[in-house]
Amino acid sequence: MKQPTVLVVEDEPSIAELIMVNLRHHGYQTRWAADGVQAQRMLLDQMPDLILLDWMLPGENGVALARRWRKDARSRDVPIIMLTARSEEADRVAGLDAGADDYLAKPFSTRELLARMRAVLRRRAPEQIPVTLTLADLSLDELSQRVSFRGQAIKLGPTEYRLLNYLMRHPERVHSRAQLLDKVWGAQVLIEDRTVDVHIKRLREALGEGAAMVETVRGSGYRLTQQGTTSARGGMA
Repeated sequence: MKQPTVLVVEDEPSIAELIMVNLRHHGYQTRWAADGVQAQRMLLDQMPDLILLDWMLPGENGVALARRWRKDARSRDVPIIMLTARSEEADRVAGLDAGADDYLAKPFSTRELLARMRAVLRRRAPEQIPVTLTLADLSLDELSQRVSFRGQAIKLGPTEYRLLNYLMRHPERVHSRAQLLDKVWGAQVLIEDRTVDVHIKRLREALGEGAAMVETVRGSGYRLTQQGTTSARGGMA
């Protein structure tokens, strides 16, 4: 069985070597890039199974790299764990919003890093065959990751896409903010419930006339329903 390959993007050689020695000891294959330019070349050469990405890098920083890789069709599904000495809540939110799957503040233990890597790889592992999901006028093609409403393409960010994907796989159900954080962001990610509200707002804005399909259930959470299409059509029964 092929062992996962991890790309370590870290400008401090001693830190990178320490991480890679521990990863190799636990069966991972490792590659090292000291900056974004080297990392990009390595991605073009061979796509890793996971990226450990330092925030503070010479040239393009880790947040900018994460955003760029999430926009690239080849790298958008590769798990990213951001490693950084910046531990403020605003920094964590910025890293996660840029597309990181998890965020680990330095200094960290090898045990915690390995646990977070396993969790991210499990979440990203293909659990279901890609399908086209349809609810009323809303369609999501998992293979191409394209979304449309009444035949018109909808542009979504990576988090909004994952959020809509989950809601479309579980339509007409009420999901609490805590449930959405667990299923969409992952149980290991420490962010506030209000983050869900922010991304729900962005999802609605992107859906335009289909925004009414994402219902707020007061005191409980959110629900994706086809009933919202009636109001989008001007209240037709």
